[in-house]
Amino acid sequence: MEPSQTGRASRVMIVLAFGTIYIVWGGTYLAIKFAVQTIPPFGMAGARFVLAGALLYAFLRLRGTAPPLRKHWLSASAVGAVLLVGGNSSLVWAEQRVPSGLAATILAMIPLWMVLLDGLRKGGPKLTVRVACGLVIGLAGVGLLVGPARLWGSSRVDVLGAAVLMFSAFCWAVGSLCSRGANLPSSPFLAAAMEMLAGGTILIVIGVLFEGHQLHWRAISFRSMTGLFYLVVFGSLVSFTAYIWLLSVVSTSRVATYAYVNPAVAVFLGWAFGAESISARELLATGIIIAAVALILSHHPPPAAMAPDADGLPTIDEERLMGVGEN
Repeated sequence: MEPSQTGRASRVMIVLAFGTIYIVWGGTYLAIKFAVQTIPPFGMAGARFVLAGALLYAFLRLRGTAPPLRKHWLSASAVGAVLLVGGNSSLVWAEQRVPSGLAATILAMIPLWMVLLDGLRKGGPKLTVRVACGLVIGLAGVGLLVGPARLWGSSRVDVLGAAVLMFSAFCWAVGSLCSRGANLPSSPFLAAAMEMLAGGTILIVIGVLFEGHQLHWRAISFRSMTGLFYLVVFGSLVSFTAYIWLLSVVSTSRVATYAYVNPAVAVFLGWAFGAESISARELLATGIIIAAVALILSHHPPPAAMAPDADGLPTIDEERLMGVGEN
């Protein structure tokens, strides 16, 4: 193949990969909304990550990836618990009370929390006025969402649901930073598979203990099963592969743009396919939050590359990407 043809092929692959993390990950919020309509939230999230983690882990082992050590499993369990039990399951639960598009908008706060927490730690980068302004603007956007109903003549977002989503974003940020120093395998694919297996198992146990009476197999709808399938195959496996590949061929700051594209995609998909209404207040708040994220990421990329359908997958530290292909 001629160099020009190789370049064109690479550009096409990059465009397709960006389209995948923009649109497919943006669609995970609506898929979660559909899945929890007839499947209890913790059990659904647990099934998603155990299935995705098992498929990815089996594939890697069959490809010859070295087995992880016991210390790796301990670290993966801790990181998976923070990211998936604290972060993702909170999102899943909150989507029973908050529209999927607005959930994605609030979760866009993840990189803001990451930059803030990274700056507050000992030896972390100094927080700038721009970062502080971005955080204040983002919080103002969330405040607009949950403010008094008389604002803009429209109803406000459920306060409890919004609070749980803020907790979810905070957990994703904490887990992202903790994963940087965790004793995990050099392969980010293997580390992610282990975190999904560990976190998913914990979620299934929680589901059995607290949701067992809510699960009725015959009541599970085709829409919910389709949503779960989408989350496992497209949200966790296809998009994750595209994400990791992009991190190896383009800058982190460019890949990080998904953090403020996903909410816009999620809002549109929720309106188009989920019968979710969009008020003037919600559109304004969405714009404010996305602008806040863009303000920070355009100047200060997040300290670790994220996968937050934010949503949906464990975070990956750039330093661990150096281990791709070693095994």
